[in-house]
Amino acid sequence: MKVAIVHYWLVGMRGGEKVLEALCELYPEADVFTHVYRPERISPVIRRHRVTTTFIDRLPMAHRMYQKYLPLMPLALEQLDLSAYDLVISSESGPAKGVLTRPDALHVCYCHTPMRYVWSGYHDYLSSAGPLVRPLMPYAIHRLRQWDLATAARVDRFIANSATVAQRIWRVYRRDATVIHPPVETLRFAAAEPPPTADGDGHYLFVSQLVAYKRADVAIEAFNRMGRRLVVVGEGEEYRRLKQMAGPTVELLGHCSADELDRQYAACRALVFTANEDFGIVPVEAMAAGRPVLALNRGGATETVKDGLSGLFFDQQTPEALIGAVERFEAQEHRFDPAAIQAHAARFDRTVFKTRLRETIDSWMHGEEPSLAPARATVTDARGRELAPA
Repeated sequence: MKVAIVHYWLVGMRGGEKVLEALCELYPEADVFTHVYRPERISPVIRRHRVTTTFIDRLPMAHRMYQKYLPLMPLALEQLDLSAYDLVISSESGPAKGVLTRPDALHVCYCHTPMRYVWSGYHDYLSSAGPLVRPLMPYAIHRLRQWDLATAARVDRFIANSATVAQRIWRVYRRDATVIHPPVETLRFAAAEPPPTADGDGHYLFVSQLVAYKRADVAIEAFNRMGRRLVVVGEGEEYRRLKQMAGPTVELLGHCSADELDRQYAACRALVFTANEDFGIVPVEAMAAGRPVLALNRGGATETVKDGLSGLFFDQQTPEALIGAVERFEAQEHRFDPAAIQAHAARFDRTVFKTRLRETIDSWMHGEEPSLAPARATVTDARGRELAPA
């Protein structure tokens, strides 16, 4: 069986690329297709595969300004010849699912979210566009929206990375989707140090790309008011503005290596998560380190954080609501058990994702309807002890 994997662009290793990496492990002989490829920023697992790019990769400054070529990506996808492949898996967040496949091939789309700049985030992107681009965007995005709707019919089966995204897929495409949560390397945190004592001196942690919709400003304003310590890890277009608004108890570290991030997870009292995310890998990583999460009660976090066991929710995306959550957490901090939190996080481990995805796609290849119940996969810690999903 010949397998092709189509990913929107390969310019770094974020959540979508972690899914692609797991797909490459499941299908070691698969060929990878993408619009733009920067191999120096991509993991060895993906680089071992043959990677073919569309003509977007050869356009001026495409490696840095690839999103400017968004209107050309539908045409570029349709130039890819996938007629030799029996199974095509598209990884969709930017344009990927619009490829043309053989009539008897199976096309499975793993959807991180319907394109945010075309649908749910359109007005945010429009308002932030420059004066030269803004007048052209309504027409270009209108045409892209039409193409995106039409190409949903080219997909045989949709997989959503969360129930939140499955609802979006239904709202936009009127298609059902099987939910398989993305892979998280939970065992990476098995050796995390014990949590700090709740003496009021420990710090809270915020980890995110610093873009507007992540609402890091809510966290910074809340901790400015409380005078509590907050460490912010991440970089992005909002970094300078956030740095200016940060008070003496808020520290912005910028980019951190994976090892440093692991140490930050291990050392914090709790993770603060203010975004309305499609899924949200960061809260799962924090929980895998045994740390509770204070999360906005919307989006993917509602599927990963268990209120009272692995964290607490707050209902509004405001500093006042977050301050209330911090106060509630500190009143009961001693009740959060790191071992129980880690066991809860194990249900999202990479092995669970790979088992469920393989079983689901195999059943579709054989014309069967898969069970929607999560697959049973054994996950063990560094000492070989089984961590049963909660």
